[in-house]
Amino acid sequence: MKTVGFIGCGNMGSAIMGGILKKGYTDAAHVIAADKSAAQLKKAEEAFGIRTTQENLEAVKESDIIFLSVKPQFYETVIQEIRDCVDEKKLVITIAPGWSLERLAASFGRKVQIVRTMPNTPALVGEGNIVVTPGTFVSEENLEEALFILRCCGKATLIPENLMDAAVAVSGSSPAYVFMMIEAMADAAVIDGMPRAQAYQFAAQAVYGSAKMVLETGKHPGELKDMVCSPAGTTIEAVRVLEEKGFRSSIIEAMQSCTRKTKGM
Repeated sequence: MKTVGFIGCGNMGSAIMGGILKKGYTDAAHVIAADKSAAQLKKAEEAFGIRTTQENLEAVKESDIIFLSVKPQFYETVIQEIRDCVDEKKLVITIAPGWSLERLAASFGRKVQIVRTMPNTPALVGEGNIVVTPGTFVSEENLEEALFILRCCGKATLIPENLMDAAVAVSGSSPAYVFMMIEAMADAAVIDGMPRAQAYQFAAQAVYGSAKMVLETGKHPGELKDMVCSPAGTTIEAVRVLEEKGFRSSIIEAMQSCTRKTKGM
């Protein structure tokens, strides 16, 4: 059984840890997490019963598969620290926007099996959407293993690297847009007298059900929208106001800005 190591055990690292343990990919004895924060390590120990350390090198030396689950601004420092302990047999899985395979390879300065990924926060509840791009030296066996691990937290899809920045905007960052919409929908319902807890439940279920319709029916979102919009009805009136206020345009502009920010990281 391979040992999986995590450099950083924040939300994304913890989501993947929880997924692989829940799905039975490995057991707690074969997971080790490193983090500078003693509080984060204690939280991971209590949640998963895994081994922890404050030394990144210790985690790397013991691991066959290494997740770099620290924030992007710490990648350079962490890679410089661990790179001499990462041999050609180890598999490195990254989750940082803006860090291309070329940049990662240059930082390691040697032949390393690197899989670049971009998960999103629904991975915390097993409904993540994770995009994956393998580096040049990744074996077919290790790529399949990486996909299997990531699918313990939701869906994992191979994409060419030139689409990774767009994927950050439409997948990695997009839960924030959806949460804002749910919050706004609930606020409107509260204005109309609905209790807030019920308003959040109704708004969230509407989003969940609508997304499921897109995924399971295969119909165009516009066709599904038209199914709800009766002539001279309430829904088409709401849609008219959304169009007037630039709803679609604001989403497009926000995502374009997100992509530009990613490219500049």
